[in-house]
Amino acid sequence: MRRHRFAKIIATLGPASAAPDTIRALFAAGVDVFRLNFSHGDHEAHRQCYEAIRQLEATTGRPIGILLDLQGPKLRIGEFVGGRARLEEGESFMLDLDAGPGDTHRVALPHPEVFTALRPGTDLLVNDGKIRLEIETCGANFAGTRVKVGGEISDHKGVNIPNAVLPISPLTDKDRRDLTLGLELGVDWVAASFVQRPQDVLLLREAIGDRASLMTKLEKPSAVERLDEIVGLSDAIMVARGDLGVELPPEDVPSISRRIVRTCRDAGKPVIVATQMLESMISAPVPTRAEASDVATAVYDGADAVMLSGETAVGRFPVETVDIMHRIVTRVERDPHYRELIGATHTSPDPTAADAISDAMRRSAETLSVSAAVTYTKSGSSSLRAARERPSAPILSLTPHLSTARRLALVWGIHSVLTGDVTQVEQMVDQACHTAVAEGFANAGERVVIMAGMPFGVSGTTNLLRIARVPAPATAVAGEGVGGAGRQASTSP
Repeated sequence: MRRHRFAKIIATLGPASAAPDTIRALFAAGVDVFRLNFSHGDHEAHRQCYEAIRQLEATTGRPIGILLDLQGPKLRIGEFVGGRARLEEGESFMLDLDAGPGDTHRVALPHPEVFTALRPGTDLLVNDGKIRLEIETCGANFAGTRVKVGGEISDHKGVNIPNAVLPISPLTDKDRRDLTLGLELGVDWVAASFVQRPQDVLLLREAIGDRASLMTKLEKPSAVERLDEIVGLSDAIMVARGDLGVELPPEDVPSISRRIVRTCRDAGKPVIVATQMLESMISAPVPTRAEASDVATAVYDGADAVMLSGETAVGRFPVETVDIMHRIVTRVERDPHYRELIGATHTSPDPTAADAISDAMRRSAETLSVSAAVTYTKSGSSSLRAARERPSAPILSLTPHLSTARRLALVWGIHSVLTGDVTQVEQMVDQACHTAVAEGFANAGERVVIMAGMPFGVSGTTNLLRIARVPAPATAVAGEGVGGAGRQASTSP
């Protein structure tokens, strides 16, 4: 089940794709990580999807990542007489705490904590920005606005407040119940919504503990303003372009998305580009050329993964969509200019032994045209460092922990394999060569480059680089130590 590409594919499960046979087909088409979107569906439906994925994992023998995406707080207006009203540009319109049905002059905004953060001049965006209101007066229980962009408005539409940091926790009571279920099941990643500041990430980290990795969704301008801090506190980042596109001018989203990807690559944190990537395939069997170019741009930028949402959750062509995304990614990575662009945005190593070894691994892979870069890791940190280098060879990540292998499923270039611990250099080289052959990464006579830490079995000690030539059966492996003479290690049967 080796993928012949570096960037990974995340697919959202939903009514169109929740059946075990469809999940199996999606995986065969190229999905590396499945997303369970807790904004929709009940606990039993998500439990069944989780169990189907784990059964598929057991059948295929390949670690599969599962991402729980929390809904987060949702600000919504109340109801209208007759279910809707029409707001005219230039007219006044009031938002308040009165639960009575609204009309063309007012409607309820049943979130008292929001009013304390509002200021005159602030814009309120309703229904994904289709309605735009500017606050003229406000108090503890009301906001008087002027309609800047009018139109039809209906019950329970969402409200965005782009220029305010709201005194709202990113975890609702619903989120806490959903998180409890996900952690009990054993999800690998938790994606957090409505993050506005670094303190929100710390709160989420406390709730999750070490039972899953934390992915922060960047949806708010206030979070982008503190990007470096939030990236540093997170295990991974999702560029939620749809929500960013509501709260930011559309012309700003491409450059901000690229800045986020670059910051994550510099920090060695996985970054996922999401939302509306192949959206027309919800109802059409082929994407637009603009959508294909959109996916390609994320791959050229070096994103770890690209994500499908409604395309696979509710679309008519979920498997075909994954297949086309796989083909786009593969085609981009075969473009000679792809390696040029990846190399041009390469991050300089930090002054640590682990980064020096990782940098040497990348250079060795390019100079010697090795078939695979093999990493030994328990926590996943060594493999993440290798992926940060974006080497020209695929990364074969050997780990004794299934949880680590699953979490690395969304990381650029990494193919995880469960192995036992090693205690000697000769055993390390032997196991690396044997696994590279068994997994289809190398043939006899080809080279692999191996990263590990000594003493073996201690996390955070990446300090060893080894170059080995894969032997023919029943012969020896020539190990070429960096800066010294090679040693001999026998091959496994």
